[in-house]
Order: sequence, then structure tokens, then C-alpha cells
Amino acid sequence: MNAVVSSPVFGLALTLTAYLTASALHRALGRPALLAPVLVAMVTVTAVLQVCGVSYADYLQSVSVLTLLLGPATVALALPLLASGPALLRSAPAVLVTLVVVGAVSVTTTVAVLGAFGVADEVVRAALPRAVTTPVALTLAESIRAAAPLVVVLTLVSGILGAIAGPALLGLARVRDARARGFAVGVTAHGIGTARVVGESTEAGGWSSAGMVLNALSMTVALPVVARAFGG
Repeated sequence: MNAVVSSPVFGLALTLTAYLTASALHRALGRPALLAPVLVAMVTVTAVLQVCGVSYADYLQSVSVLTLLLGPATVALALPLLASGPALLRSAPAVLVTLVVVGAVSVTTTVAVLGAFGVADEVVRAALPRAVTTPVALTLAESIRAAAPLVVVLTLVSGILGAIAGPALLGLARVRDARARGFAVGVTAHGIGTARVVGESTEAGGWSSAGMVLNALSMTVALPVVARAFGG
């Protein structure tokens, strides 16, 4: 057992097995939102690592191939953006206002809620990029001097919760326009949310990709400035 756990491909095999199994279960049960494959796989991998006593550093090293693929995967999600490009330009004023409002609300809410609970400044810094797609969040972690593992966890949790609850909340709010639904999910649940709404329609996927990319660009500029207030 020790030989298996210490194998350099243990983490990779565990991650792929957990995700493929979770995907099959998700399809078999009718794709329930609460059993999103990313969420189930994350919980499963975390539990196995805890039981086997594998450190995060060792796990991260064994899945370095997957980490390298995050960038190309994010770029691939932006492909539907090409189809929505002309419509996006026509709506440029509304898009820019939305980005400013979303960024302000995201940062203000994060700081206010964590501050109210007396959370340490280093945790606040790690939570700031939570609405930015993971590859960008990792880059931001270095520039704002936040703990990369914590940034990744908070970003993934934010994306999963957004992908699960976002479309349902938009439905309750009677938001039917594919552009509005896609953009809202993209700026809040980044890549994970975009992968979810691509299934709704190509138009929603394109606008979600736009929201994800544009939010990442704006946050890359704004968050290092905000982080200075917390020792970053």
C-alpha cells in the first residue's frame, strides 16, 4: 500500500478515476446540480488523501500534468466567445458597467464578511481571487502574496457553488436571456460555471466565456491594489 501511495502517478490516477466515476454517476442520476462531478471528485480525492496520509505538496507534484493543462483548458472554454463577439461589442457599455459593479460587489462582500468574523488578513488576501478562473488566480496568488493552496481551494469552492446554485437562482429570478445568464455565471463561477452553461446553449456559453475572461483581466489589475490594504 505504501508503494502505491508513494508512486509518482498515484495522485494523477486518483484524480482521473474520481472524476470519471463522478461524471458517470452524474449522468446516471439525471445530472443533479448537487452532484456536480467536480464537487464529488474534489471531496473524494480529499478524503482519500487524508486517509492515506498524502500531503498536498506531494499530491500537487503528482498531478503537475493536469496543472499544466489548466491553461489550455481555459483557452478552450473561450472558443464559444468567437460566436458571441459581435453581440458583445454591441453591448459594450452594459458589459463594462456590469464588470465594474460585479468586481466592486465581489471584493466588498468578501472583505466585509470575512472582516466581520475576524478572519486573518492572509486569509482575506487568499479569498480575493475567488471569482477568477484558477490559472489566473494562481498567478494572482503570487502577486498579492497569498497562499497558493488556499487560493486554489477557495477558487474551486466558489466556482462549484456558482455552477450549482447560479443557474437555479437565475431561474428563480426569471432571467431567461441566454446572454444575461451566461455572463452572470461567467463572472461569478468562472471556468466551472462556464462548462455548466455551455450545455444550455452556445450563446450562453459564449457570453459566459466572455464574462470569465473579462472578469479575469479586470481583477488582475484591481486585486493587487486591494491586497495592499491587507499587507499584500
